[in-house]
Order: sequence, then C-alpha cells, then structure tokens
Amino acid sequence: MSRTRQLLNDWMLPGAIVLGISLYLVYYFTPGLHSHERILHLLVSEGQRVVIATLLFFQFVKISPHDLRFTRWHFLALAFQVGLFLGLSAIISFMPVGDIRMLLECAMLCLICPTASAAGVITEKLGGNLAGTVTYLVLINLAGTFLIPLVIPLVNPSATMGFWAYVGHIALKVFPVLVLPGLLAWTIRYTTHRLQRGLMRWSSNSFYIWGVGLTLAMILATRALMESGLGAAAIAGIVLVSVFCCFLQFFTGRRLGADKITPGQALGQKNTGFLIWLGYNYMTPVTSVAGGLYAIWQNLFNSWELYRKQHLSGS
Repeated sequence: MSRTRQLLNDWMLPGAIVLGISLYLVYYFTPGLHSHERILHLLVSEGQRVVIATLLFFQFVKISPHDLRFTRWHFLALAFQVGLFLGLSAIISFMPVGDIRMLLECAMLCLICPTASAAGVITEKLGGNLAGTVTYLVLINLAGTFLIPLVIPLVNPSATMGFWAYVGHIALKVFPVLVLPGLLAWTIRYTTHRLQRGLMRWSSNSFYIWGVGLTLAMILATRALMESGLGAAAIAGIVLVSVFCCFLQFFTGRRLGADKITPGQALGQKNTGFLIWLGYNYMTPVTSVAGGLYAIWQNLFNSWELYRKQHLSGS
C-alpha cells in the first residue's frame, strides 16, 4: 500500500469529522448563504441517504440472500437494545419534563438506533463477518420500525398520529435505503454475473464513499447542536450520555460471541442521521444533538480500531 493511501486510510474518518464541522460553521457565519438554507439542507440530508443506499448496495452485491443467517449473538444484541429501550421508555413515561428526562430520552434513542450502513465496511476492514453485520442491520431496522411507534406516545404525550401513521413515516425513512439497494444488488447477482464481478472489485472503495457520508453526517450533527439553544450544562450532560452509550454498546457487542468484531460493530456503530431525524421530529428536539455527538465518538473509535489493525497487528 502506498504511503499516500495509508495516510488517507489512517486519517480519513477524523478528517471527515473536522471537514463536516468546518463546512457547517462556514455556512453558519456567512449570512449570505442563509437564504439558501432549505436547498442546502435538502442536498446534505438527501445526499447522505444516497451515500447510505450506495454503501448498502455494495455490501449486498458481495453477499447472497442465503448468507443472511441468524446466529445466537443476533438475538442477544436485539434483546439488549430492545430491553434497555423499553425499560428507559417506561421510566421516562412517569417522569416530569426536565433535564433528567431529556438525558434519558437521549440515552433511549442512542440505544435503539439501528446499525449504520457503514458498519459492514468497517467490519470487513477489521476482519469481521460482513454477512453477520448486514443480517443484524436488517433485523434491528425491522424491530425499530415497529417498536419506536409504540413508544412515541408514551414519551411524547403531544404526539397526535396513530401507530400505523408513525410506522409509515419511519418505514419511508428506512426502507428505501435498505430494501431497494438489496433488491437491485441481488437482481444483478442473478442476472448479470460479469457486472456483479466488476462491482465486487470496485466495492473496495466503499470506505472512501463512507468518508463522504461521514462529512455529510457531521454537517447535520453540527447543525443540530448549533440550533439546539442548549446551555453548557445541558450539552455536557448529553456528551456524557452519548459517550457512555457508545462505550456500552461497543463493549457489550464484543462480548456476545467468539467473533468480537462483528457484533461489536453491529451493536455499537449507529445510523446517527436517523437518530438525529427521530429526535428532532418525534422526541424533545434537543435530543437530536445526541445523534451528532454519538457520530463523533463512534468514528473516533473506528479510526483507532483501524489504525491499530493496520499498524499494531502488522496487517
């Protein structure tokens, strides 16, 4: 591997974090750009969805439907996420409005948030099992689509829509970037083998596509923080909650099976764009800040993991 490529691999994730934050701050402190806010936000949010779909497409290209098999750790991880989510939801439903309730909502969202589309990319680079990660990604997205609508009225009494309306809203957010890439990839797999082989060779560039996605995610995360209106104490509380949730899920995942990498990434690496959207639209809006902060912690951890894999293991 060339020195330039090695440096790019080592520093791409931290660089994308800094770039995304910097781009939003340039926008924020340039009043002349504010008149284009709606267009710019649409480009960033939809651009991130395109990146997510593209990453999943390349992962589905490399595996067949027969590779998506459930194992013991899938159900342990699901029980962990769902159990903590429902437990925190029950506690929150009896709590008065205030900072403690807001922080518990942040934790609840961090814990139920589905696996990130890039989790498979990082899992492969660390030597884990791609099919296992994608299987859990599908499983937790299905679970979240039906569980979250059950809980929204409990933690947000002002919610006015019914259960199936919430299911529809969340499904429209999740399934176009989950189901369509899989259908397209598997159609190619079983109809155009030469194209599939070419796509499999090119899929090694998925890591760099994720760099673009992370930059866009950090723009949205910085926007959520800057528009939250939170004071220093509240931000510090969300920082602590998001760090703890990130550590807890990576730590727990790595202890669910003999293969530590795959369940660790599947449980710890989150679709933070979805987390931000969910918090802003259906919970206390400032909880969306937790998604932005979680994105920073998980990608700093991923950067450390990749650096250790490349340099300390000699691989």
